[in-house]
Order: sequence, then structure tokens, then C-alpha cells
Amino acid sequence: MRLRPSLLLAGTAALAPFATAQNIRATGKINETYTQLCANCHGQKLEGGMTPGNNKVPSLLTGPFLHGDDDASLAKSIKAGYPEKEMPPWGGALSDTDIRAMVIFIREQQFKFKQGQTKIEKLPDSFAGKSQLHNFQLNTWISDVIEPWSLAFLPGPGNKAIVTEKLGYAYLIDNGKRAARPLLGLPAVDTTSQAGLYDVVPHPDYAKNGWVYFAFSDPQARGGQPVALTRIIRGKIKGNALVEQETIFQAPVEMYPKAGGPHYGGRIVFDGKGHLFFTIGDRGTAANAQNLAVAMGKVHRLKDDGSLPADNPFVKDDKALKSIWSYGHRNPQGLALNSATGDLYDLEHGPRGGDEVNHVLPGRNYGWPVISYGMDYPGTPMAGSEGTAKAGMEQPVTFWVPSIAPCGANFYAGDLFPKWKGHLFVATLAAKELRRLEIQGGKLVAQEVIFKGETDSNRIRHVIGGPDGALYVLFRERIAKLTPAE
Repeated sequence: MRLRPSLLLAGTAALAPFATAQNIRATGKINETYTQLCANCHGQKLEGGMTPGNNKVPSLLTGPFLHGDDDASLAKSIKAGYPEKEMPPWGGALSDTDIRAMVIFIREQQFKFKQGQTKIEKLPDSFAGKSQLHNFQLNTWISDVIEPWSLAFLPGPGNKAIVTEKLGYAYLIDNGKRAARPLLGLPAVDTTSQAGLYDVVPHPDYAKNGWVYFAFSDPQARGGQPVALTRIIRGKIKGNALVEQETIFQAPVEMYPKAGGPHYGGRIVFDGKGHLFFTIGDRGTAANAQNLAVAMGKVHRLKDDGSLPADNPFVKDDKALKSIWSYGHRNPQGLALNSATGDLYDLEHGPRGGDEVNHVLPGRNYGWPVISYGMDYPGTPMAGSEGTAKAGMEQPVTFWVPSIAPCGANFYAGDLFPKWKGHLFVATLAAKELRRLEIQGGKLVAQEVIFKGETDSNRIRHVIGGPDGALYVLFRERIAKLTPAE
């Protein structure tokens, strides 16, 4: 971002006629732009101050906001200004994406201020808590795990489950006890950077066919260089081994990016109609998400045996990968199906801000990187972004600024918490929170933080409902069980 010197002002509340500041050179980083343009009146730390006319300027951290404190009102104030109240218009100097970045910056500072004013208690291993709808008790269920990524309960007799760990191991769990040795026979897994072993999901008819599905970062070589991309397999468990393995999805190796790196996706969901959905992130190249010829940045749909459904949206497009169900996704680490309605939702990481929940529909474009509610990590507007909305691109059900890093999610379908039935529970990494979202008709109607941690050990990767109606929460170093409190 470069600002035209003739349009720059010494502060955001200079007296009219507005004086120009010929010596200001913007670097493009939004915090520096704030210092150059806004700090004279709004304060170096957004704490408020005075205009050149000695009028008080309220804090941007706490308000009061005279013209509204939602994103649209803030953007309007920055762009059009209120000259009669010594707030100049910046629409001639800042693009819409610059203004969006400024709104994100203000939100980040508000969040940090609020966090500094709120004491977050250390999250104990076991505790009782209260939510808006239910009281609950959280206790450690499994303690000897390292970076668990997914948990799957196996239908049938007994209380058996499988847990996957990012570092490439899967363990059987029997009546709350993890096996001493990892499951044998899993393929090689790339575990560098964000690569690893991801989701594990049993087939809906597991009790009859025994199939278990895994997603993982598949290490291959091309031209002597290591490459990797998300792959889906299935197999059957015999003793402590995975046997009868079959590949359900593997993109051509020519499509694989460099090994390691970010944004693999890795979630799997069945729809109960013989189809499975799975996610693959953009792998750090944003343009992949809009390219229908590659697997990255997409939600995919196949039959449970890996064959292609005849009604996939791009099945007749010779230039598209025919497994694609939707596109324009950045890093969808959450995927959840509401069994009561059949609606599919993904949760994906934005860049700096702009984490999203999307109602996933066939053939739809979810916008990344053309539209986004976030900004780039250095604090600059997204390169090539056209704003937050564009015709032909879907809007999220909700988004978060600052980022919370949403990950695994599931709609609660148990009976222990009747008032939570049908609500979406979301695990978060950066925020270290378990969230509850109530979605009706594709619209968010309520949202609540069930509990929040403070240390890296409280990062939450996944949350699923167990056959007993409890919620199982995958922390960084343990799995906890959430049940009703007495």
C-alpha cells in the first residue's frame, strides 16, 4: 500500500480545511499507517486523545463509538469521515482493502486490551463449569497422548476407539485405556511443519464391513525432491494392525507441492448416503483455491469406495478435477455434517483474521483469496484481494477477527445435554477455547465460549460426541471428557 502524499493528513482529526503532510511515506504495514495517520488524535495505543480543536476523542479500545462500533460503521467512519466533528475522510488515501486492514487492526487491539483486563484462570485437569444452557464437568479421559488430531469410536460391542497423533501414530483405545504400542501397518507419513496424520473416521456401516478411513500427508518424491499432499485411505483392523488397505483418493504426484509446509486440510465426513467428503487446503499457494484443475483449496466428494459420483458438480467439466464439491477454501481443518438437516459446514483458517464457518454447497466458490475478512500476516492488505464480497462468491455463516484458529467441529447429537442438541461445537487452537454455535437455516443465531485455557497445553484440536452422549475434547497432551455436572 502506498499513499499519495497530497492526500495524507497529520492526524485523523485535523481542523478543516485539512492540512496535508508531504513528509509521510507509508510502508504498507497497517500499524505504521495507524501511527502516521491516526495516532495524533486517537492516541499511540488507541487510548484516545484530543483533536487540534481541543475536542475529546474517545478511546478506540472501549468507546463510546458515536457512529456505531460494528465493522461496517468503523469502515464508513474511516472512509467518509465526519469533517464537522474533525474526523477527516480517508477514502481518497486508503483503498477499501486498506480500510478493512485498519478495521482488523483496531479489532486486534481491542481484543488484546480486553484480554489484559480479564484474568484467565489456569485451566485445571478437572473442573466444573457453567454454560448458558447446561452445567458440566470436565475430566481427563486419556493422558498419554501427544498432539492428538482425531478420535473415532468404533461401533459394536465394547467401548473401543482409535486416536491419531500428528506425528504419524494411531493407537487403539479399549475402555478408556490406550494401547501400549501404536497401530501397525499405517503408511509412511510426512510430519514436517503442518504435515502429519490427520482424521480417522469409521464407515457408517462399520459394524458390518469393518472399514476405517484415514487422512494423512502422503510423502512422495518428484525429480529427486520430497513432495507431499493429503491422501485418503481405508483399511480394516485385525488385532493391532491395519490390513486390507485401499487408497480412496490420491492426486497425481505431479500435482504434489513441496513436502512440509502449511494447509493440508485433512478432515473426513460421511453423509450417510454412501458418500464421503474430505478437505484439502491450498498448501500455502492461495491461487490453488480458485484453480479447478488441482486438488488444493477444495472440499471433495467421492463414494465410500473412492469411485466418482455421477452428480458431482464438475463431473462434466473436462478442465476440472471431478472429485471437487466446492472450492475457494484456504485451510479447512474442520468439517461437520448436521445429521438432522443434512447440511455440511466447513471451518477454515483465514490469514490474520478472517477465520470462517461456511455452509458448503455443491459447485459454490467460497472466495479465497479473492475475498477475505482477514489481512496478510505482516499487517498488510491481502495481495490481489478484492475486498470482503464479490458476486458469484459465497459469504461465510460467521467469521472471527482476531483469528481463533478453528479446527475440528461436530454437531452434538447425544442425549446427555438435551439443550445442546443440534448445536455445532468448535475446537480452537489459537484461542484455546471450546465454542458452541447455534445455526438455524444457515444463519448463526447464538455463540458461546464454553471454556477457555491459557497455555499451549490447552490448545484444542478436535471435539466429538461419544456413543455415551459425552463430548470428548482433544487437547495438546490429553483427551478430556465433558459430562453433565450434578
